[in-house]
Amino acid sequence: MPDFSLELAAGGVVCGVDEAGRGPLAGPVVAGAALLDWARLPAELVAGLDDSKKLSAPRRETLLALLETCGAARLAVGVASVEEIDSINILRATHLAMARAVAALGVVPDLALIDGNQAPRDFSCPVQCVVKGDGLSLSIAAASIVAKVTRDRMMVALDAAFPVYGWAHNAGYGTREHRIAIARHGFTEHHRRSFSVNLDLFDSFETT
Repeated sequence: MPDFSLELAAGGVVCGVDEAGRGPLAGPVVAGAALLDWARLPAELVAGLDDSKKLSAPRRETLLALLETCGAARLAVGVASVEEIDSINILRATHLAMARAVAALGVVPDLALIDGNQAPRDFSCPVQCVVKGDGLSLSIAAASIVAKVTRDRMMVALDAAFPVYGWAHNAGYGTREHRIAIARHGFTEHHRRSFSVNLDLFDSFETT
């Protein structure tokens, strides 16, 4: 389970940063940033925060609500659009979203703990990359929940206008259902045109 070891070892003001939506075929990439007051964080959050991918959707919603109301967490979100993803590539767009999330915190951290192994360029503060950091650092785990819940909500909202693609439950990832819908109905302005989509998996019966 994640803890505050990395934050305490670094000292100073340390935030965690993580992203959601790097791999989907549609929708923006979203980054979360979390600055936690470890001495005041409720025990329920210390025990419950984890890599967002390991948590159910209802559990993520509950934890985000606790983070937003506990008085011991400063949270922020950064978004890079589909147009930015297609223009500068997904890695740079992810790093742009991360930089926007940290800037939105309203304070300049002494260090940002970044989930992953590639440091963003032109960040507003020093960074430390942490592989599988959302399972090691409570700050990164909190950021992963912020990013995941925020992006899932965005995809649910987009699903209301484009229901045939199943975004409310596939979040824009390249599931069989999603790719069949692309083959039948084509792309929308929310699809990433720079991503390769294999539509040859489906026979003529499925795509008619």
